[in-house]
Amino acid sequence: MLGFYFDRNIGPEKRSNYALRETLLAAKHKSPGGPTAVSTCGANPGMVSWFVKQALLDIARDTHTPFEERKAAKAGAALARSLASRASISPSAIPSVEAAEADEHLRQHLVGGGFCLRRHAAGRTRLGHPRKWMPDNGRTHDYGCGAAIYLLQPGANTRVRSWCPTPGAQYGFLVTHNESISIADYFTVRDGERVVYRPTCHYAYHPANDAVLSLHEMFGATGKMQPKWHILDENEIEDGIDELGVLLYGHGKNAYWYGSQLSIEETRAIEPYQNATGMQVSSAVLAGMVWALENTTAGIVEADELDFRRCLDIQMPYLGPVKGVYTDWTPLTDRPGLFPEDIDTSDPWQFRNVLVR
Repeated sequence: MLGFYFDRNIGPEKRSNYALRETLLAAKHKSPGGPTAVSTCGANPGMVSWFVKQALLDIARDTHTPFEERKAAKAGAALARSLASRASISPSAIPSVEAAEADEHLRQHLVGGGFCLRRHAAGRTRLGHPRKWMPDNGRTHDYGCGAAIYLLQPGANTRVRSWCPTPGAQYGFLVTHNESISIADYFTVRDGERVVYRPTCHYAYHPANDAVLSLHEMFGATGKMQPKWHILDENEIEDGIDELGVLLYGHGKNAYWYGSQLSIEETRAIEPYQNATGMQVSSAVLAGMVWALENTTAGIVEADELDFRRCLDIQMPYLGPVKGVYTDWTPLTDRPGLFPEDIDTSDPWQFRNVLVR
């Protein structure tokens, strides 16, 4: 059975993580409270939501933005909006969030199974509010929280401009992921029912180079998966890191990447039978489990609702170097200008400049 992402009997708007998340929200609203159930809590979605909150505090500190931490659920949204209002460029999509990942493991020859399962899901992103531009093949949802749009093309065959500290500027794949919706929803500011602020949010994933070749081969064969699969064990990974973090951009210091730079060597020193990606994921699962045991009657919750400080305290020993890095790079940097482009030079971080068309 091909499953949810491959169901041709429903439209692309229904076979997406947006639709999956809406079923979760419906269950949560129908049965509030009760035994704790933490939804979609791994590295991403999961850990990256905690990284966003820490990164916002770092940026507030470094830009001297007044902010009083509170326990209120939307305190982070107020800070995000405050950072946007202090930026020197249009606040329409600021600060925006990108889960930016560069997986540089060697010998990772085949695309991961989860990536294959999501390859035909529509590209999923959330454009900032108010929205200045929509791709021609972009569509909005007529139900639910409204915290995402979708593209009429596969996310794993959609490229966006991204940046991570080790590779620098790179193309990432706009893979559908729950955090690109939940983060945007969590940081939404409303006046009654009216949305007055919402950040742009999407996931940009660059797998190992060998995996990219495998992906191109798959799409070149009209999306047909390779007939032979080989699941690597950790001993077949020779070198490299999984540089997984969040890129918050469009604030007073341009862009800030915050995340884990875990290598296979460090992972083996911590746990002999793990790889870096597995360690980032499983340690986040552990953090979610500990939080659930300490908060047993929270009902259905997403990673965005957990105490990010407590979760990161549990997870940090397993993440290798966790760093925050500022960069002057924008999606307009070093574009050769040899061909006409439909870009917005007045606002570098607009999604029309990020999406590769």
